Amino acid sequence: MKNLLVAQSGGPTAAINATLAGVFQGAVCSDRVDNIYGAVNGIQGVMEERFVDLRKLLGNTQDQELLSQTPAAALGSCRLKLKDPAKDPSDFEKIISIFRKHEIHYFIYIGGNDSMDTVDKLSAYVSAQGIDDIRVMGAPKTIDNDLMGTDHCPGFGSAAKYIATTFSELERDCHVYNVKAVTIVEVMGRNAGWLTAASSLARLNGGEGPALIYLCEVPFDPEKFLQDVQEQLKIWDSVLVAVSEGVHDAQGRYLSEQTQSGATDNFGHSYIAGAAGVLEQLVRDRIGCKVRSIELNLMQRSAAHIASATDIRESQMLGRKACQCALDGKSGRMAAIRRISDEPYRIELTDVPVSESANAEKTVPAEWITPDGHDVTPEMTAYLKPLIQGESPVTYKNGIPCHIRLY
Repeated sequence: MKNLLVAQSGGPTAAINATLAGVFQGAVCSDRVDNIYGAVNGIQGVMEERFVDLRKLLGNTQDQELLSQTPAAALGSCRLKLKDPAKDPSDFEKIISIFRKHEIHYFIYIGGNDSMDTVDKLSAYVSAQGIDDIRVMGAPKTIDNDLMGTDHCPGFGSAAKYIATTFSELERDCHVYNVKAVTIVEVMGRNAGWLTAASSLARLNGGEGPALIYLCEVPFDPEKFLQDVQEQLKIWDSVLVAVSEGVHDAQGRYLSEQTQSGATDNFGHSYIAGAAGVLEQLVRDRIGCKVRSIELNLMQRSAAHIASATDIRESQMLGRKACQCALDGKSGRMAAIRRISDEPYRIELTDVPVSESANAEKTVPAEWITPDGHDVTPEMTAYLKPLIQGESPVTYKNGIPCHIRLY
């Protein structure tokens, strides 16, 4: 028997389950796969042998469609960092023994930078041990859009659509009063400002959108920020600001560190939310006008009701691509997208060495940020616009969207 195992890891998105559906569809249509298992809670679930039978859980097309519209990771997630195999191979020895026990010959891991690091290390260990019948493939996922090796990442388009829509609606709300006011909206993005840049799409249908956009690629100067806001207040009664949660000064110190404890996750990443709150207090103290801060937080990645049809479709395609690569004998690679043109929008699916994406970050090109440092260029708009196109059908019951549970 040759069984396939798939797992999800890292931060959830509105499209990660569409990729899972694509992996399943690729496997179920192949005569080279017997059982199709899902690991609950990523690589941690693999090591604890917490598997579910996806053939039983996704036995009909309706269930697969429902899976594609379900937000978050239907198999659960984790942020477990495996031991360095050069120093202690015990984690990898255990994983291989579990694969042997369950006759798993294909492993697909859906995730972002840290997850691709796991794929890279596991596939390298398999190769170094001379194991030629286990294939390890990565399928990209992250709303941050910071994975190297692919034009864009599944989950980003839907998050960008949510952000663009939210800023469009906020801009209308903020302009109903003729009093001086500043609204500061914090958008996810530690070291890459792609999501914050998506706020500019609120201007596509004639709206003003945010007056100021601050990405984490540009060192943040609080005094310059205050000057920018004061200049905008001379023009408008209401000023809408988009700011990346990861904005930092020239020394690399996150603005939000003024309110954070310094705690980190298992991969050493600092918890950095809170930049908008810092700026709210700064405006209140130094300018004195009405001011509020909004942290979009988890809504950016869980708003499946407004998912991009393009994003969902491409996520499914990448899942099938990752599965097909594994079935064709490829290992240590990641399914990826190569853009052919912006308009008309055309792409092709490919695969790249997963080492290109492991622990690497793709940031916004400097030439796509305006020289004044508080807006983006038309080239950014041309890149972003195709990714938010189309509305995926959503099944409702009792007035709210339906979701599927796999465990």
